[in-house]
Amino acid sequence: MPNLKKSKCTVLLTFDFDAESAQVRKTPHLPVTLSKGQFAPRVGVPRILDLLDEYGIKATFFTPSWTAQTYPKETREIALRGHEVATHGFLHENFSELSDEQELKVHRDSIQIIEELTGERPVGFRAPYWEWSTRTLAYLQQCGFRYDSSLMNDDKPYPLNEGTKEGIYELPVEWFLDDWTLFEVEHQNPSDISETWQREFDAVYALGVGYFMLTMHPECIGRASRILLLKRLIEHISRKRNATFVRCDELVQQLMSSTVSKTRRLNRVN
Repeated sequence: MPNLKKSKCTVLLTFDFDAESAQVRKTPHLPVTLSKGQFAPRVGVPRILDLLDEYGIKATFFTPSWTAQTYPKETREIALRGHEVATHGFLHENFSELSDEQELKVHRDSIQIIEELTGERPVGFRAPYWEWSTRTLAYLQQCGFRYDSSLMNDDKPYPLNEGTKEGIYELPVEWFLDDWTLFEVEHQNPSDISETWQREFDAVYALGVGYFMLTMHPECIGRASRILLLKRLIEHISRKRNATFVRCDELVQQLMSSTVSKTRRLNRVN
């Protein structure tokens, strides 16, 4: 695990391995619509894994458990290459539209499915569509998650439930740092997106924020010209002194360890 004590900025490359999960739930009768998501396991994920290997970077893949079940080979390969597989719903549901029982079942089933496939119990969660319900935090605590990555109320990590026994950290996200929004919704020029992401990294690095996260989708960023965009961004970040690429769970583990150490020092002083 990277030592973040000397890191000026932790960089988290995260990928939502949705495949065609959302389309299967909403439009299973549209083969062409389904095919867009199918690009992810067929082409996008292999390209991303090769790029990450090239630079020795470990990342986090938020994966609907339907996707994990449908593409077990690709899911296992992600884990075998040293990346984190975290949960992302079952069939890319909007959690605000589920009943209490449905949401809790999705969390529990997702944990079981991903643990069985990868051999590691997932500790992180990202809400599909970045939409919580009013119950989500309580269920994350109940299910033993260590972090969430769905909210937008800060630009650096923070404890969601400070002072409680079940500590959970928030790793914030943002729409303009999401490839799907920029490429597929707003249809921005790739060069403009590259400049936006590079400027944001440079800004948080200069301000000492210490945290930079991208949200990407293999069926989107995995396209040929876009994977080259990501490659150039990685090279730009790598030239910065003490910028460190980490998995989400690695960052949270060190944040929690730092909190425990600080508490022990305060207790000794008191």
